[in-house]
Amino acid sequence: MNIDDYESLPTTSVGVNMTAGAIAGVLEHVIMYPLDSVKTRMQSLSPPTQDLNIVSTFRNMISREGLLRPIRGASAVVLGAGPAHSLYFASYEMVKELTAKFTKHNNLNYVISGVVATVIHDGISSPTDVIKQRMQMYNSPYTSVVACVRDVYKKEGFKAFYRAYGTQLLMNLPYQTIHFTTYEFIQNKFNLERKYNPKVHMLAGAAAGASAAAITTPLDVVKTLLNTQETGLTRGMIEAARKIYHMAGPLGFFRGMTARVLYSMPATAICWSTYEFFKFYLCGMDADQYKSSITGKAETRKSDYVLPTNGDTEHTEQERERELKESAATSTLHSAPTSVNTSGAIKTVCELSTRPAAPTINLHTRHTDVKSPYERGFST
Repeated sequence: MNIDDYESLPTTSVGVNMTAGAIAGVLEHVIMYPLDSVKTRMQSLSPPTQDLNIVSTFRNMISREGLLRPIRGASAVVLGAGPAHSLYFASYEMVKELTAKFTKHNNLNYVISGVVATVIHDGISSPTDVIKQRMQMYNSPYTSVVACVRDVYKKEGFKAFYRAYGTQLLMNLPYQTIHFTTYEFIQNKFNLERKYNPKVHMLAGAAAGASAAAITTPLDVVKTLLNTQETGLTRGMIEAARKIYHMAGPLGFFRGMTARVLYSMPATAICWSTYEFFKFYLCGMDADQYKSSITGKAETRKSDYVLPTNGDTEHTEQERERELKESAATSTLHSAPTSVNTSGAIKTVCELSTRPAAPTINLHTRHTDVKSPYERGFST
C-alpha cells in the first residue's frame, strides 16, 4: 500500500518521540509507584497480606515499615523506565508508519507495531522489574538497589533478571495489543486528524490501561511470583501457576486486580498525555500544522482518479471558461453563412439547395463555351 493513501505523515521526528517517551515513562512510574507497591503486595502469597484490601495494605506498609516504604525501589524504575519507554514509543511510531505501506488494516498495523515495541521494552525493563518487586515485597531484606542487584546476581546468577521475561512477554503482548488498539480506536473516534488534544489523550489512555490491565491480571500474578521467588525456586510459568492454584485456588490468579486497574488507568493516562504533550512541545509547530502520528483510512486505491478539492474545482471552472471563450473566438473566425437557419439542420440544407447557383467552369467545359476576351470586356 502506498503511504499517500493516508492523509499526511506525522510532523514529529524519531528524536522527539524518544525524548517524549523517556519523560512520559519516568513520570508515569514515579507518580504511580506507591500504588504499584500495593499491587505487588496484594499479589503476594505471604500470609500477612492475603486478606487486605488496597487501603489496608497501604496502611500496613506505612505503620510497620515506615513512611517511605511504599516508594522503596523507585530509583530502579527511574533508571529503567527512561530508556525502555524511549525505545518503546519510538519503535511503535516507526513500525506503525512503516507497516502502513504494506497493509490496509489499521488494527493489524497497531498489533504488529505494539508487538515490536513490547519486545524491545520488556528486554530493557525486565531486570528493573525484578529489582523493584523484590524491594516491594513484605519483609524484604533489601534497602538499596545496588545491594539488591549484587545479592540476586551472586545467589541466582544473571538469568534471575530474565527468569520472568517469557511470562512477561506472554502477558504484555496481549496487554499491549489491547492497549494500543483501544487507544487508537478512541483516537480515531474523537481525534482523527491526530491533533494535540489533552482530553482525548487522557481519556484514551485511561480506557486502554483499564481494559488491558483487567484482562491480563492472571499472567501478572504469575510474573510476580517468578520475580519474587517467595515459595522457593520456581523455574517456569507452569510451575508458578500450579503453586498459585495450590495455595490460593482459582481466585488467586485475580489477586490485586482492582489495584492493578486503579494503577493502570491513571498511569496510562499520565503516560500518554505526557508523551503527547512533549511531542507537541518539542516539535515547535503551531497547533494547526501539528500532526502527532499517521492516521486515516488505510484503503488501497481502486483507480487513479481523485475527486477534486475546492481549489481544484475553481481551477477546473477557470479552464472550462477559457475553453468556452476559445471556442467562441473560433466560431467567430469561421462563422456560418447568413442563409443558415439555426432552427434546424434539415431546413438549412433545404434552403441552401434551392438557391440559384452561378455557372462554373470545370474540366469538362469546352473552349467554345467560353466567350472571347473582347466579348468579356477586356481592353484591346
